[in-house]
Amino acid sequence: MSRNSVSAGGGDLPDTSRSSLPLPKREVLADSVYEAVKAMVMDHVIQPGARLGIEALSRTLGVSATPVREALARLEADDLVVKRSLSGYRATELLTRAGVEELFEMRLLLEPRAVALATERIEEAGLDRLEALADEMQALPEEGDTYADYGRFAALDQEFHDVLAVASGRTLLAAAVERLHSHLHLFRLSAIAGGSPATVQEHHRILRAVLRRGPRRAAEAMEEHLRLSLQRQLDRFASVAGADED
Repeated sequence: MSRNSVSAGGGDLPDTSRSSLPLPKREVLADSVYEAVKAMVMDHVIQPGARLGIEALSRTLGVSATPVREALARLEADDLVVKRSLSGYRATELLTRAGVEELFEMRLLLEPRAVALATERIEEAGLDRLEALADEMQALPEEGDTYADYGRFAALDQEFHDVLAVASGRTLLAAAVERLHSHLHLFRLSAIAGGSPATVQEHHRILRAVLRRGPRRAAEAMEEHLRLSLQRQLDRFASVAGADED
């Protein structure tokens, strides 16, 4: 993964960030600051484990400390930063291979059950949304190596799974799926070459099963998707390990 990583530990962030992050008017300032800091974390401009200084971020983005604090609180809810007593906010560490395997273990327990329930309960509005998400994902260009390139695909991917979880009618189950924040953590490792077309095809198989109101087929399609996605992630780790040995 080739990214220009710099530490955001108590000093200023790179001036190049300022020119690429134009901030809009007051009413959407908080969202803009959130997306700006999120992009820095996802792209490793702020390195995993590095401290996020509120004053440094404020200077870099040309805003007051208030929207920066709000952004960091939202990112803490996303599990992209962690707040520690006496040391402030730090970017969370990247998932390890074991962490990825554990994440998918949880997803395999939760999401096939969720989609089976959703198949029996989802309403027309939910089906329309799933179809729109699948179509938009298919229309997007192949993602690049920065959050600006793959961010939209990642958001659509997450929403596809969340819509199905919510449609299950099980509040705790849907909340558990959402709390995993799996797409943010996985895409933060870097985009996978060829991952988008495979994901789109697998989503369409899930969608067809849901449209046919087949709970078992939908659960099987979701399980297959998750196992294939896990294998793509493990292949990434193997590729990185092989490159380190060369």
